[in-house]
Amino acid sequence: MIPRIDTVEVKNDFNLLIRFKSGETVLYDVGDDINSIEEFSVLKTEPHLFDHVQVDESRTSVFWNDRIDLPGDTLLEYGQRVN
Repeated sequence: MIPRIDTVEVKNDFNLLIRFKSGETVLYDVGDDINSIEEFSVLKTEPHLFDHVQVDESRTSVFWNDRIDLPGDTLLEYGQRVN
């Protein structure tokens, strides 16, 4: 089953707080992606862009532009669970 995203909230130090429709909540550190994926480096050089994260229409991923996105299953698998 594809995890559906309910909300995404920008936190300090390139972290996202993601709430899923299932009720699960994770804190995902985008900093690792910024340092290892070339397309993501613009999030560090243009910090205002990071604040404009959006949930896609299908509610299965978050994105910043047409080149930078993260799927919900990745966020759920690698994010730190929050109670």
